[in-house]
Amino acid sequence: MNTKRLTTLAMLIAVYSVLSVITPIKLANFKFTFEAFPVLLAGMVFGPIDGMIVGGVGSFIYQVIYSGYGINATTILWILPHAVSGLIVGAYAKHQNFALTRKQIIFISIISAFCVTALNCLALLVDSLIYDYYSPAIVFGNIIIKIITGVILAVIYSSILPDIINFAKRRVNQ
Repeated sequence: MNTKRLTTLAMLIAVYSVLSVITPIKLANFKFTFEAFPVLLAGMVFGPIDGMIVGGVGSFIYQVIYSGYGINATTILWILPHAVSGLIVGAYAKHQNFALTRKQIIFISIISAFCVTALNCLALLVDSLIYDYYSPAIVFGNIIIKIITGVILAVIYSSILPDIINFAKRRVNQ
C-alpha cells in the first residue's frame, strides 16, 4: 500500500466519522445519515479489504468516541454493518474489474443498504436481549422506514458516485 492510498483511506475514515456525527435526523433507534458514502467509495475504488477497513475503523471511532456507549459487550456488532458493507461493495467492484456502470452502482448500493439494515437490526436485537430492553417495537418497529431510507440514500449516492470514483481513481493512480 502506497502513501497516497493510505492517506486517502485515512481521510475517508475521518469523513465517515464526521458524517456519522452530523446526523440530519435521529429518532429513537433510527438515524438518517450519510456515513455510508465513504465506505461505498472506498470499496468501489480500492476493493473489499479497504472498504471493510473504512467501514470498520470509521464505525469503531463513532462507537467508542461519539455514540455515548463506548466499548461494551455488543460493540463489535455495531461495527460489523458498515465493515461488511465495505467488504461486499469492494468484492463486487473487484469482480467487475472496478468498471462499474451507474446501474451496477445503484444495485450494489441498494444491496449494501439492505445488509446494513439487517445487521443493524441484528445488533439491536442482541443488544436489547443482553441489556434487557427487548421489545418488538424497538427492534423491528421502524424497519420499513430504514429500508426505504436506505434505498433512497443508495439512489442519491449513485447519482454522485460515478464522478467521484473517476476523480479518486485519477488522483490515487497519479
